[in-house]
Amino acid sequence: MPIFEYQCASCNNEFETLVRSSGPQPECPECNSTDLRKKLSSFAAVTGSAQSQQSLPAPCGSCGHPDGPGACALN
Repeated sequence: MPIFEYQCASCNNEFETLVRSSGPQPECPECNSTDLRKKLSSFAAVTGSAQSQQSLPAPCGSCGHPDGPGACALN
């Protein structure tokens, strides 16, 4: 079940939500509109050996980076 980012065309609210293929169409949590635009989201993929993965920094979530928890590991 993927998490998608949306922007509401009615109120410009940006949010993310879990989308199930069998579930109802997502709606804006602010105004309940279903006129939504999917946003392009970044994702993380870790490839390589277990040894190379051990050298990756763990997301701490406490650094205060403005992009949120784990964003500091991207610098």
